[in-house]
Amino acid sequence: MRADSVRRALRLGACTTVAAGLVTLGLATAPAYAGTEPETDQLWITAPYEPTLPLGVDGGTPMTRTLDVRLNHDNDHFTVTDGRLTVDASGLAGVAEITWPDNCTPSGATAVCDVPEVPVTGTTGGEVHLKVRAADGAAVGARGRITFEATATGGPDGTLTAPHDSFDTTVTVASGPDLGLTTGGDIEGARPGSTQTLPFTLTNHGNETAHGFTVTMTASYGVRYLNRYDACVYTTSSGDEYAPMSYATCTFHQDLAPGASFELPEPPQVELTSHALRERVDISAQPIGATDLGGADDYVALQIGADNTADFSVTGAAVTGAAGETVTASPTFKNNGPAWLGNLGSGDPVADVRLIVPSGTTVTGVPEGCVPRTLSGGYYPNRTGAPRYDCSLPYWVLENTERSFPFKLRIDTVVPGATGEVSIHPPFGEFRDDPDLTNNSAVLTVN
Repeated sequence: MRADSVRRALRLGACTTVAAGLVTLGLATAPAYAGTEPETDQLWITAPYEPTLPLGVDGGTPMTRTLDVRLNHDNDHFTVTDGRLTVDASGLAGVAEITWPDNCTPSGATAVCDVPEVPVTGTTGGEVHLKVRAADGAAVGARGRITFEATATGGPDGTLTAPHDSFDTTVTVASGPDLGLTTGGDIEGARPGSTQTLPFTLTNHGNETAHGFTVTMTASYGVRYLNRYDACVYTTSSGDEYAPMSYATCTFHQDLAPGASFELPEPPQVELTSHALRERVDISAQPIGATDLGGADDYVALQIGADNTADFSVTGAAVTGAAGETVTASPTFKNNGPAWLGNLGSGDPVADVRLIVPSGTTVTGVPEGCVPRTLSGGYYPNRTGAPRYDCSLPYWVLENTERSFPFKLRIDTVVPGATGEVSIHPPFGEFRDDPDLTNNSAVLTVN
């Protein structure tokens, strides 16, 4: 497994195509807490993904880039200390020069860097900051490789070792504009109906002038643009295949020299609608007529949390029939609002609707998106006839979404008052935005 950092956060509108990969990355290093089985832990190295090293401005000294290399481990049941990151920069010869930070002890082209406390994956800390620049005389396109190994004290066996030969960074000497965005940061606890200001600054960190640039802003369903700019074109999506969104595509025909910054005449303002909950505004920038030198700093996803709730509920059904008859039972999911909900970062379904089949009946027709299971949730080999079905909703539901799941039930034996259960469940954990859990289950009655 290669542990390169994910270059960009999941962007709005791409959830269903990219989410599986991100979820896999997130779970590949998940802690193991299984019952009586022994606990495990793993040490990881996260290194930048193929960074570029700009040459100097007008032939001057090449620019220095900071490469943040991080140590993490999985299981927060363990304390992990005395991290030792071994950095081998011999692959940079003739391409780049490295400056070692104070917590690294160099020996020739290698160094051992100390990380006194190794944090759990997903938390901050554990970084080693390597400063790298193109070597004098290096040509555009020259590439060099840095490799990493690491050990630490802790875990179930007392020592953790990162997977050998699994981590490296390849740097490339380049020339061009390099646009980077800085913002005011995420917003939490905002009130629906309130106005929020989203200032951002665009800076050219490259060694060449950007002769014009574009800025694209993508707002999730609970966000409405207030101030509009002549340089921007505004559009919305239908919400058929992906969650509905609003777009602002802005074009600025002005030069942005190396080191120069740009701000809008007044920062963007947005209104949180009455159905706002977990919102996002994604902002990205690109030079016109040139290739950006790359890096993750030309894109940012601002999280806006609204103080709101989404009341999910499910209703069962009551059907009647004689032995041998087939009837249709349609359990129904509904979002009673007032907020919508979208898992915009993970792409996970907002909920699963679960049917426990009533005794004396057999499912002969299964709605699309419903998976047969054993009663305990295990694999069931046939699509029909299972004792349980889990039906996934999309990764978003609007504030008034209602969806029914029509099951065909054959009544094999008339069992007066036979009941099954209909319930809704989050893909992980609990419903943290649902204010009323009493309406999350219902009864399916036959005869």
